[in-house]
Amino acid sequence: MARKPNYPFERMERERQKAAKVAEKTRLKAEARERARLDAGGAPAPSDDDDQA
Repeated sequence: MARKPNYPFERMERERQKAAKVAEKTRLKAEARERARLDAGGAPAPSDDDDQA
């Protein structure tokens, strides 16, 4: 006997997987952008907190 489809759950799972994929892609792009910024500019600029010590 075939199972009764649970369309709302299946749709929710597809959307969850798609959101996870988009979040991972965004995270990788941000890491690549940060890596490129550090390679091009050298060390990050010091913050104001370091000067007061």
